[in-house]
Amino acid sequence: MSWLQRLFARRRTEIDLDKELRFHFESHVADKMRSGMSESEARRLARLEFGGIEQIKEDCRETSGTMWLESLVQDVRFGARLLVKNPGFTAVAVLTLALGISGNTAIFSVLNGVLLNPLPFPHPEQLVSVHERKPNFDQGAISYPNFLDWRRNNRSFSAMAVGRRSSFSMTGRGDAEQVSANFISSGYFAILGVHPLLGREFTQDEDQPGAPPVAMIAEGLWRRKFDGAQDILGQMITLDGKSYSIIGVVPATLHLNIPGFREQDVYAPIPQWGNNILMERGAGLGFHGIARLRPGVTIEQARADMDRVTRNLSMVYPESDRGIGASLVPLKDQVVGNSRQFLLVLLAAVGFVLLIACVNVASLLMARSAARAREFAVRSALGASRGRVVRQLLIESLLLGMAGGVLGLIPTIWGTQAALKSLPAAVPRAVEIGVDWRVLAFTLIISLAAGVLFGLAPAWKTSQPDANRALKEGGRGTSGAHTGVLGSFVVAEMAIALVLLTGAALMVRTLTKLWNVDAGFNPHNVLTFNISTPPTMAKASLDATRAMYRDMSARFASITEVKALSRTWGAVPMAEEDDQLFWIDGQPKPANNRDMGSVLDYIVDPDYLRVMQIPLLRGRFLTPQDDEHAPLVTVVDEVFARKYFPGQDPISKRIRLLYNSGGTAEIVGIVAHVKQWGLDSDDNQSLRAEYYLPCMQASDDFLAGMRSGSGFVLRYEGPPERILESLRTVSKQMSGEQVLFEEQTMDSIVSETMATRRFAMILLGSFATLALSLACVGIYGVMAYLVSQRTQELGIRMALGAKRSDVLLLVFTGGARLAAMGATIGIVGAIGLTRLMRQLLYDVSPTDPVMIAAACTLLMMVALAACFVPAQRAASVEPILALRTD
Repeated sequence: MSWLQRLFARRRTEIDLDKELRFHFESHVADKMRSGMSESEARRLARLEFGGIEQIKEDCRETSGTMWLESLVQDVRFGARLLVKNPGFTAVAVLTLALGISGNTAIFSVLNGVLLNPLPFPHPEQLVSVHERKPNFDQGAISYPNFLDWRRNNRSFSAMAVGRRSSFSMTGRGDAEQVSANFISSGYFAILGVHPLLGREFTQDEDQPGAPPVAMIAEGLWRRKFDGAQDILGQMITLDGKSYSIIGVVPATLHLNIPGFREQDVYAPIPQWGNNILMERGAGLGFHGIARLRPGVTIEQARADMDRVTRNLSMVYPESDRGIGASLVPLKDQVVGNSRQFLLVLLAAVGFVLLIACVNVASLLMARSAARAREFAVRSALGASRGRVVRQLLIESLLLGMAGGVLGLIPTIWGTQAALKSLPAAVPRAVEIGVDWRVLAFTLIISLAAGVLFGLAPAWKTSQPDANRALKEGGRGTSGAHTGVLGSFVVAEMAIALVLLTGAALMVRTLTKLWNVDAGFNPHNVLTFNISTPPTMAKASLDATRAMYRDMSARFASITEVKALSRTWGAVPMAEEDDQLFWIDGQPKPANNRDMGSVLDYIVDPDYLRVMQIPLLRGRFLTPQDDEHAPLVTVVDEVFARKYFPGQDPISKRIRLLYNSGGTAEIVGIVAHVKQWGLDSDDNQSLRAEYYLPCMQASDDFLAGMRSGSGFVLRYEGPPERILESLRTVSKQMSGEQVLFEEQTMDSIVSETMATRRFAMILLGSFATLALSLACVGIYGVMAYLVSQRTQELGIRMALGAKRSDVLLLVFTGGARLAAMGATIGIVGAIGLTRLMRQLLYDVSPTDPVMIAAACTLLMMVALAACFVPAQRAASVEPILALRTD
C-alpha cells in the first residue's frame, strides 16, 4: 500500500470515528434532556463525562502506532484539563491529600532532624559520651581525679574531656547579671571539632591549679554585652568578683545538650571553680565527659579498654573506686535519648491519617469514575487498550497527589517550628529540625505513592467496563462492584480512625493518671529560684556568710505574698539531685564507698516542710535551734526508714556522713517520700532514700562553696509575676549586685517531666481528630452517593408501601454495618499499634478495654451522624419523581 493510500485510509478511519463518536455524544445529550435538563446543561455535562472527543480519538490513534511518549504527554494534558474543568472535585481532593501529606512531612522532618541527620561535628561516629558507672547510676558523674587517670591511661581515645554546668554573677557591664556557664577541661571544643570565631581554646597549662583566670564567651554574650567588638581578646570580664581574661568567642552554631554540658554564656577551665573537694576521688560533683575514638577503634573495644583502666584504679584506690566502671554511649544516642520509639509511633500514626485521606480521595474517584463509565466504554469499544485507560486514570491521580504534596509543604514549613516552640523540651535537637533535601524527597515520594495508592482501585475497576451496558445506561447508576469497593473504603477509614482514637485516648488517660499521682508534696503555688550574692561575699568569713543568709531569708519571708520560705541546697524535687554516702553509727565503716549507703540529701531550712507541704509521719522536723552550735540532726523519709531500719524505730538512731558535715547525725523525724525522679519513674529507681539536713549545720567546707549564691523555695499567694517583682525589689534593696535567676514554679517543673507524653498526646489527639473528621466526611460522601444512585429503588420501595422511617432505618443500618465492620478490624489494629506505646503509657494497659470501648462508641456516633443527612434525603424522596428518574 502506497503512502497516499495509507494516508487516505487513516483519514477515512478518523472520519468514521468522528461520526461514531458524534452519534454517541448526541444520544447522551438526548438522554439527559429527556430527564428534564436543558440542552446547554446537557451538552456541558456530556462533554465532561465523555472527557472530550479528541481524547477518545487519541486512544484510537495510539492503537494505530502513535508514539508512547507523545501519547503520555497528551494524557497528562488531558488529565490536567479535566481537573481544571472540575474545580469543586479537584479542590476537595487536593485539600484532603494536603492535610495527610503535610502531617507526614512534618513528622518526617522531625524524625529526619533528630534521628537521621548526623551530629553537626566532624566524624560524629567517633564521638562518645563518658560517664561513671556506679551502684545507683549507670551514667553517674565522674570524679575529677578519676577523669585525669582515665584520660592518661586509656588506649582507645585520641582525646577525652569533662565538663559541668554552673553559673556566674557578671558585674562591671551595666546591671549585675547571672550568666550560665560550663566548667570544662582543655580540649573539649577540639574533640567536637568546634573552632572559636575569635581567639582560641584553653591550653593544658591554663587547665592547671594556680593558672591565671581565663574564659571563653559565647557569641550571643559577645554581641549583647560587647557589641561584637573585634578587639575582645584580652579584655577582662568580672565573674563572681574575679577578673577573667577573654581568650576566645564560641560560635552560636554550637548546639549540644548532654549531661555536663550545654550551650552557655561563659566557659572556664575546671581549676578556676575552686571547690575544696574537687580532688576528692569519691566526689562526682556533676562532671560528665566526651571522648573521640581513635581511627579504627570500635566502641566495644573502647569499653573493654576502659574496663581495664577502671579495674586497675579499683586496686590502687579500693576505698573510693571499688565497683566503679566507665559507661560509654555513642554521642548521638546520648543526644537523642529515648525519643526514637516515640517519633516512630508518631510517624506510624500520621501515616494512618494519610491512608484515610487516600481512601477518601479514592472514594471520590470511584464515584466519579462511575459517571464516566460511558466515556471509557466508548474508548474501549473503539480500540483503546485497558492499559491506556488505567494509565489515564493513574495520571489524573498522580496529578492530584503532586498538587496535594506541593500544597502540603506550606503548613509543614511553619507548622513544625510552631509546634516545637510550644514544647521545646519534648524533642531533642529541635534547632536542627527543618525542611532539607531529604524532607523534599520524602514529600515527593509519598505524593507519588499516595497518587498510585488512591488511584489504583478506581483505575482497575473502571478499566473493566461492560461496554454494551455502559453505552446503554450512559453512566447512570452504579454497579455492585462499585458499591462493594466504596463500602470497603468506608470500613478501612473506620478501622484506621479507631486505631488513632485509641492511641489518643490512652495518652489522655496516662496524663490524667500522672496528674493524680501523689508526688509527696504539693507543687501548687510554690516558686523555686536561685540568687547570686555580691562578689564581696567571695572572701567573707563563714560567720558573715551565715549572717548574710539569715538576713536574706528574713527579708524575703517578710514579703506579704510569701507564706513560707526555705533555702535549699542539694536536691530539688524533679529538678536537681544530690546524693550522699553514709553508714549506720555503731557499725564498722565499710571498706569502700560501694558498700556504703547512698541517700538523696536535701539541705534546707526549718520551714521547708511548710513550703512543700510534705506530711510529717513521726517525730519532728528541723527547727531554728538546729544551728551551727547544736548537735547535728537529720530527718529521713519513709523509704530510708524501711530500707535501713527494717522492723525498727529509726528515731534517735544515728548515721555517719562521709561528706558535707562529715559528722554523726541523729535521726529526729520521719517524713513522707518525695518522688524525686518524676511521677512515673521514681518507683523504678534504685536510689530513692532521702534525708534532710539543716542549712545552718552544713560543714565549713560545704558552706565555703555556697558563698556565691543559694537556692530558695517559697509558698506564695496571688499571681507569680507579683511575687517575683517583690522578690527583685527586696533583692535590689539588699544589694544591686545580687541577681535572681532560674525562677520557676514547681507546677512547671512537674509539667516538664511529662513534656514528651504531653507532646505525644497533643499530636496523637490532633491526628485522631483529623482522622475522625476525614472519616466522617468520607462516610458521608459515600452514603450520599449510594443514596443518590438508589433513588429509583427507594422510590419503588415507598410506592409499594415502605414508610419513611423504614427508609431511614435502611440507610442508617447500612452505615452502621460498615462502621461496625471497621471498628472490629480497628480493634485488632489498635491492639497491635498501642503495644509500641508502652514506654509512653503509665499505669494504663495498651489493651485497656475502657479506652477501646470509648473509642468505638465515639466512632459509631460520628459514623451515624455522618449518615443522618443522606438518610434524611433518602426519606424525603417523592416516589413519583423517583420513578421518573432515568
